[in-house]
Order: sequence, then C-alpha cells, then structure tokens
Amino acid sequence: MPMTKLKDYLDANGVRYVTISHSQAYTALEIAASAHIKGKEIAKTVVVKLDGKLAMAVLPGTQKVDLERLRQGAGAVSAELATEGEFLGDFPGCELGAMPPFGNLFGMEVFVDPRLAADAEIAFNAGTHTELVRMAYADLERLVKPKALSM
Repeated sequence: MPMTKLKDYLDANGVRYVTISHSQAYTALEIAASAHIKGKEIAKTVVVKLDGKLAMAVLPGTQKVDLERLRQGAGAVSAELATEGEFLGDFPGCELGAMPPFGNLFGMEVFVDPRLAADAEIAFNAGTHTELVRMAYADLERLVKPKALSM
C-alpha cells in the first residue's frame, strides 16, 4: 500500500499521525535506530500462517513471535512463519517486509501483543523501508480491531 493510500485511510478516519522519513533500514531495531525511536516502540508486522491461512502478528520491535503461544491463543491447530513467497502478492504497493499492521485492509486477521498498548503511541512501517507512521495506539485499535494476544 503506497504511503498515499495509508494516509488517505487514516485521514478518512480522523486519525492524527506524523510520518517519519529515515534512511533505508530493514529490521525493526535498525529502523528504530535510524528514526531515533526506542526499539520497543516500533511495532513490527510478522506474517504468519494459522491453519494455513495468512494472518499478521504485530509485536514490539525488540520481541520475537512465540509461535506456540500464538497458536494456542488463536485457537489454531498449526502456526508457522509465512515465507516471503507465500505472501509476495498480498500487499500491493508495499515493499517486501514493510507492511503496515493494517491487516483489515488486506483481508487478514491481526493479533497484537498487548505490550504495544503500554505506550500511548505506536510507530510502524508505512509500506516502505524509509518511512514510518507514528500515531495513537488507540486509533490503531479502533481501526484494525486486532485480537490482543501475548506472544
């Protein structure tokens, strides 16, 4: 999703946000350092497969997905990381690995780690490896309606 589409969606829903441009970075911790944000304040989006269906796990940039906890919490029989090839065409306009945590816009269920709600604001990739969006966590929750799940 190009940044303009994400901005249009946020604007249409009355969300206050800022965009942060940073040098090209690929991992959550590289992004945090480049944008001068704490790693725990960056929300990273991990694409997973729950019972063979793509979903998003959104967690602090300093954490790794615990697939077993995710599987149990989601009530799934199986949980695994999706390969890039499995979701290559599912995020039009987004650079690979830079998907924003708006699974609702891609027809995907979203599971969010409650640790992200500890801060009033959240920052995440905006579809590229050079831009972030920072906005209120409450707005993300309102728009995406993710399922809170410790993972």
